[in-house]
Amino acid sequence: MAARFLDLTAPGFSTRSADVIAAQSADWYAHTPFGFAVLRHREAGLLLRDKRLRQGSHAWPELMGLRGPFADFWSGSVIAMEGPGHKALRQVFQQALPPARIAALAPEFGTIAAGLLDRIQGREEVEFMAEFALPFSGQAICAVLGLDRGIWPVIAADAASLGRAMGIDAAQHAAEINGATLRLRTIAAELLDNGGSDFAAHIRTADMSRQAAINLVMIAIFGGVDTTKAQLGNLMALFADHPREWRKLCRDPRRVPDAIEDGIRAFPTTTWATREAIADFTFGDLAIRRGARLHILTHATARDPARNAGANCGATGFDITAQRPAHFGFGGGAHHCLGAAIARADMAAALREICARFAEVRPARPATFLPDSGNTGPESLYLRLMLRG
Repeated sequence: MAARFLDLTAPGFSTRSADVIAAQSADWYAHTPFGFAVLRHREAGLLLRDKRLRQGSHAWPELMGLRGPFADFWSGSVIAMEGPGHKALRQVFQQALPPARIAALAPEFGTIAAGLLDRIQGREEVEFMAEFALPFSGQAICAVLGLDRGIWPVIAADAASLGRAMGIDAAQHAAEINGATLRLRTIAAELLDNGGSDFAAHIRTADMSRQAAINLVMIAIFGGVDTTKAQLGNLMALFADHPREWRKLCRDPRRVPDAIEDGIRAFPTTTWATREAIADFTFGDLAIRRGARLHILTHATARDPARNAGANCGATGFDITAQRPAHFGFGGGAHHCLGAAIARADMAAALREICARFAEVRPARPATFLPDSGNTGPESLYLRLMLRG
């Protein structure tokens, strides 16, 4: 059966659709308007580590017709770099936020979550994104960076605006995206000039240009807010639709990390990771030319039936106790998400606090979501949160 065509630009296109599943059954890849879509787990894992490919998102602003401050920031960031320069910036970030420092932040994340839950506890329904996910992610990144928590609405709104740059309709939001970039650039520069946390102090004193340091702080804000907010929303939307899984979690909160991982597999906020060929080569039966882009579809690869066969490992659904292969929701290889550990830590703290208070999570109204053709998550998520008896 020949590889199929997936029109990522079609209105309402979803990377979790039946069309994608059918294309996966036909072959490990599909054609798209932007290059190839990689649909199977084995091939995705190999390609994410293949040295004949570089990070493909470096060219995203140009591909989407974005110009100005955001394109300048993106081209100078760790995301767009390769080789020794990229490796050096990653090392700075990782040294600034080692595992011990992340663990030390967990109680503060829990305190932030508890304070937000105090405000919504006992309400008949809650719009989870505006009343919890957004303020939590904004305040959590303030804790990481050492910013006054009072600034969270500004950085959260601007990080959400930068998230629009990841969609195929990015050019329609160019003014909003560029304005947010300028504000976050100013905040990052002031943080480096005037103090902040140990993380900010390490970035400030590292051997790099001032602009590189500013960009690294901006990446931390962008990823730390937008990814956490959206993935928390996706996770709670899943629990609302799968009450049995919520009851499992409440019976055994030690399953929180498992719940986060299966939530990312079932409904990832990052819909694909992109790589670009730096040489002509053949992979399997596919001839790949220099400059070709390959998009690893995170949901399809995580749910690949070939890697999910066996007992307690179904390919579909949401099951926090299932044993499944690793997902690519945080990318992979040399460009594995820098903030993956902090995202897991703050989401875990939030989920533990929610689980400790509420015995049931149910939908109160139909949820609305951003398109699945870019970074996705709920635009609105009305929930009924029923207190423990």
